[in-house]
Amino acid sequence: MAGRSRAQRRLERPVQILEVAFEEFVEHGYAATRLEDVAARAGVTKGTIYFYFENKEHVFASMVRELWLPLHQEVTLFLQKETERSTTEFLRAFLHFLHQALARDRRASEIFRLLIAEARRFPDLLDEHYARFARPVLERLGQTLKQGAAQGEFRNTALPEFAEVLIGPALTLNVWSLLFANRKPVDLDRHFEATIDLFLRGLLPR
Repeated sequence: MAGRSRAQRRLERPVQILEVAFEEFVEHGYAATRLEDVAARAGVTKGTIYFYFENKEHVFASMVRELWLPLHQEVTLFLQKETERSTTEFLRAFLHFLHQALARDRRASEIFRLLIAEARRFPDLLDEHYARFARPVLERLGQTLKQGAAQGEFRNTALPEFAEVLIGPALTLNVWSLLFANRKPVDLDRHFEATIDLFLRGLLPR
């Protein structure tokens, strides 16, 4: 029983280390974060960290992958489930989902900020994030816009080629919340309604 308990703790320890590392990276940035501080905060030795991770770069990359995984899975599940709505309904539901994920989830917001700050240091990590999250989102939005135009719900525009325009407000809100949340709080629900009203009215046939 005791042996199994130790084995269970051993399996959980890497995730616990990454949770603590996340807080250190958020508070101090990548360059100033020290593994000895991560170890102290996690209540383990520095050697324990090296048992699971090669170096600080490996800790950072593993942290991003591990803590972004739930969002990647949510996006995949959403795209698989949402197949019976009209294009307008799907667009509204999907943009609302992205608003929630990118603006309300502190972890997603902070990892997004860290990815921007360390993009040059971790190009492979950025490529992986694009392939697993950004590209599927953009492809599905582009398909939805083309389908809506084909069905007469939307105007024919160049927007399907630049679907990132649709997630621009959510990304801007993400950055705004990180920088100015204490200076000018934003009502996220009203912000979304303003965003969706602007987009849907702009896409309606004239």
